[in-house]
Amino acid sequence: MYKFFQNLGRSLMLPVAVLPAAAIIVGIGNALNALHVLPQVALFFVAVGTTILGQLGILFAIGVAIGMAKKNDGAVALAAALGFFVVTQVLSPKNLAPILHMKQSSIDLSFEKMDNANVFVGIIIGLIAAYTYNKFSDTELPVALSFFSGKRLVPILTAFFCTFLAIILLFVWPVVYGAIMTFGTWIVGMGPFGAFIYGVANRLLIPTGLHHALNTVFWFDTIGINDIGKFQTGKDAVHGITGRYQAGFFPIMMFGMPAAALAMYHTAKTSQQKQVYGWFLGSAIAAFFVGVTEPIEFAFMFVAPVLYVIHAFLTGLSLFIAALFHWTAGFSFSAGLIDYLLSLINPVSNHPLMLLVQGVVFFILYYVIFRFVIQVFNLNTIGRGDNELADPTDEDAIEKENDNGKPTKTSKYTKSASQILEGLGGSQNITTLTNCATRLRLELKDNSNIDEQKIKNAGAVGVTKSGQHSTQVIIGTHVQQVADEIEKQMEQ
Repeated sequence: MYKFFQNLGRSLMLPVAVLPAAAIIVGIGNALNALHVLPQVALFFVAVGTTILGQLGILFAIGVAIGMAKKNDGAVALAAALGFFVVTQVLSPKNLAPILHMKQSSIDLSFEKMDNANVFVGIIIGLIAAYTYNKFSDTELPVALSFFSGKRLVPILTAFFCTFLAIILLFVWPVVYGAIMTFGTWIVGMGPFGAFIYGVANRLLIPTGLHHALNTVFWFDTIGINDIGKFQTGKDAVHGITGRYQAGFFPIMMFGMPAAALAMYHTAKTSQQKQVYGWFLGSAIAAFFVGVTEPIEFAFMFVAPVLYVIHAFLTGLSLFIAALFHWTAGFSFSAGLIDYLLSLINPVSNHPLMLLVQGVVFFILYYVIFRFVIQVFNLNTIGRGDNELADPTDEDAIEKENDNGKPTKTSKYTKSASQILEGLGGSQNITTLTNCATRLRLELKDNSNIDEQKIKNAGAVGVTKSGQHSTQVIIGTHVQQVADEIEKQMEQ
């Protein structure tokens, strides 16, 4: 079950990656509108961006299907799209009315949310499509029906399964929707303290990858909160409220995480500071500009869990303060500088400059608290104790560890990929290899064959294991290049 939710979290990143494009397009429209330049062009750009945001349900269905399928195959994407339209169209009020012999105005209001923006239903259908692909994509039918064998069978069966899902949802959806609405209303009704609870839970779930599932409740139109959608489009937005579940992340990601990196750098052994400097600088830049904080978080998450609990509390506190004073801003991907600048021209924002003031305060808090706790409790953060890094200037050692008899590559990721591959027990120990935004996700034949120190010496932030087979290697924002290089070396 843990592995399932972990893979689901990874799959959710695929449709989420589409959001920055929508935000930039909307941002261009808002900028033109604010400058009173080319009003018709401004409306056009806003319409394009909001159209993307209005299709999140179908995007999540396709993204989850591709991410959870055993292969990235177009057949599973087609199946997800087909299944999604079957369910959402059949259960739309205009189609339910004649089926149930009722007036459209009498149909349960929950079915109004059965549209292309329904992320919850999209995820369910994506899982159904992926299951169907994994189970039946290799099925051979009798000769008379052989045309429909294999991958062609997947969309057909998905439509069949989704027909039954539509029947089930006809009775279950109003109850499920009501329960989810109650939960969301409970959190929303708690005001700023609800934002605090969400912020703490968001960070605590990161090790499991389940924070993506939690985010769908607050960021998208799962239960009507739709914080990102309302902020980006302005539709149904409430000034000073919409953006409540996003704004508090800006001081953390742009200021708090770089401060944590600086504290760990300053508390590293003097002999280690040269080795860790580049890593911390790169990770801090990624956090500030893009809002990707996992490289820094995984640097202390397991070796110093007390720091991570403090980090979760401070994240909740940041969301609480921003919500308390109604300082709002929003993002499409994550709370980095790029999304922050787009927020400045978004009319839904409320006193976004105050988030910079709050960010400076949190920079000081993170730096002072992290440095104090690391030194007082003598924590083994990067560059200290058992968590020291090899000297990256020792080319002979690196060449020796990468001497596996394979041809020399020209890619700058060749050496680190080769060393990570060796640390994982070689290609013969790898069953599957995928990646999310910052991590390699692997299924290994035997986790006991892993050499964690060799993997860390190659530049990885850390290694996490689950059971005997599941492993994650935290790389950073360049994980895709490393994964591609490892795959190339595995094919040789």
